[in-house]
Amino acid sequence: MTYIVDASVAAKWFVRETLHDQARTLLHDHGDDLEAPDLLLTEVANIVWKKVRRDEIIPEQARAILPEVRASIAAFHASTDLVERALEIAVALRHPVYDCLYLACAEATDRLLVTADEKLVAAVRIAGVAGLVCHLGEFPATAPH
Repeated sequence: MTYIVDASVAAKWFVRETLHDQARTLLHDHGDDLEAPDLLLTEVANIVWKKVRRDEIIPEQARAILPEVRASIAAFHASTDLVERALEIAVALRHPVYDCLYLACAEATDRLLVTADEKLVAAVRIAGVAGLVCHLGEFPATAPH
């Protein structure tokens, strides 16, 4: 099965933090079947930049992460094709548009979004559209195979 992943998952592939092992398992088990909006690269770059600023990783590690993320995603979807629907979702969920781009991508491709973003998962569940998303900490138990 193919999954949509967001930056909260992709960053964990290369940085040891909470849910790192689950993220690595997802990458190992489904590495050929992972997709994302093209925004993912920008968001991962920002996460990595913050980690360098906090001295959590060194600049050499940061520079190596983006090419690895790019190589780990089977297909990128244009954010420009998703942004109108992402805005609709964001207004309905009262949640930031950039996170809702991942939901719009999952919806448009009929795939499940895997995320480590607890606020996004909570917003989706409250809205009653939980079928679009799976929290990384619950994967694969709640994900269809």
